[in-house]
Amino acid sequence: MQTQGLHTVCEEALCPNIAECWGRGTAAFMILGAVCTRYCRFCAVLKGEPQKVDWGEPERLAQAVTVLKLRHVVITSVSRDDLPDGGASLFEKTIRTIRTRNPNCSIEALIPDFKGDAGALSKVMEAAPQILNHNMETVSRLFASVRPRAAYKRSLQVLKMAKEMNPETLTKSGFMVGLGETFHELEEMFHELRQVGCDILTIGQYLRPSKKHLPVARYYTYDEFIYLKEKALEAGFRWVESGPLVRSSYRAELQVLGLRASRPAIQTLSQRCTL
Repeated sequence: MQTQGLHTVCEEALCPNIAECWGRGTAAFMILGAVCTRYCRFCAVLKGEPQKVDWGEPERLAQAVTVLKLRHVVITSVSRDDLPDGGASLFEKTIRTIRTRNPNCSIEALIPDFKGDAGALSKVMEAAPQILNHNMETVSRLFASVRPRAAYKRSLQVLKMAKEMNPETLTKSGFMVGLGETFHELEEMFHELRQVGCDILTIGQYLRPSKKHLPVARYYTYDEFIYLKEKALEAGFRWVESGPLVRSSYRAELQVLGLRASRPAIQTLSQRCTL
């Protein structure tokens, strides 16, 4: 990946599960450069003036998928508010190129909100990823302080539009705990996500990347993560990953395999997250 000039969110966002996921043949690539135009106060990704769009990136990325023999790939990006479609065109080209070169590799698109632009979102949906993921990150009350350039209702709308554009596509979202939310607020978010048809949910502990980022309000216990998982499953999610080190792409390949087979993905307590 380094020789091809590629970025992974696994590295840029300091994900704690990088060895486990890469070892299982799953990786989360970050297209559109490594510099984000937004200043979310939880995120370790660089912020500032982004690079020009590299239209050769999809070919190099597809080649990396081939060489690494990946079974599942997550395509994500920084937010690119400087681009007319937020970078959706490169998402579309990347998905199509990977599928052409690696037809047996499943694909998940983890997208920014594209400022709520339905036309931009439709480009990604037309490329038909198996999973369309857009993270909420936190509850409504904390959105302005955690994600000052995003909007809670807009993120919900993105997930709603994606499901309406293609009801067969699995939709997914995720959030962090430990930023000052309450259990009641989390359960309200479960309900709102299910109202827009969200199928898959990931829940993880917020870990402060540096002293410049938001402090951790508190650390959740293992039992509290199990409680949240059970509540999310009761709300109707088809698959839930919940644990301190769970991140958006954690065990992503299992979600595709499990739900593609039309099996209920309600895991037993022995299948809790790996710590």
